[in-house]
Amino acid sequence: MEVTNKAVIETTKGKMVIALYGNEMPITVANFIKHIEAKYYNKLIFHRVIKDFMIQGGGMNKFMMEKSAMLDPIKLEKSPNVLHKKYVISMARTSDPNSASSQFFICNTDCDFLDGQYAAFGKVIEGMDVVDAISDVATQSVKIYDDVPVEPIMITDVYMLAE
Repeated sequence: MEVTNKAVIETTKGKMVIALYGNEMPITVANFIKHIEAKYYNKLIFHRVIKDFMIQGGGMNKFMMEKSAMLDPIKLEKSPNVLHKKYVISMARTSDPNSASSQFFICNTDCDFLDGQYAAFGKVIEGMDVVDAISDVATQSVKIYDDVPVEPIMITDVYMLAE
């Protein structure tokens, strides 16, 4: 798989470098980059953590208040070449397959059952230990949300790496 861009996600647990597959998933990668360039993700949290499944961020602040959408939802892209393996990043969505907006998740185990249902668009290539550390945090229920880290895991900065 050809890497077209790389992004960095800095968190209070450490830094991850994400390889993006823009040739395979052009709409999804472009959407993610637009959010990065607008600094949309900064000061949001990983608000849903499920060990042996995934960590999710990109939509909530530390008070579990959802940030307003910046762009219209995007169409579900699928590629048989980008599968939901451990450390793959994918777009979160509602039950509507074409509802992905800003929220994303990173698989912390192989999640083959998501293939063809969610838009996987890249992979963590550095900082896998950060994904593992986030996956191991204690969680609780907050308001209507389950699997919320007891201690907020902030996304402090997200930016594109110059090639």
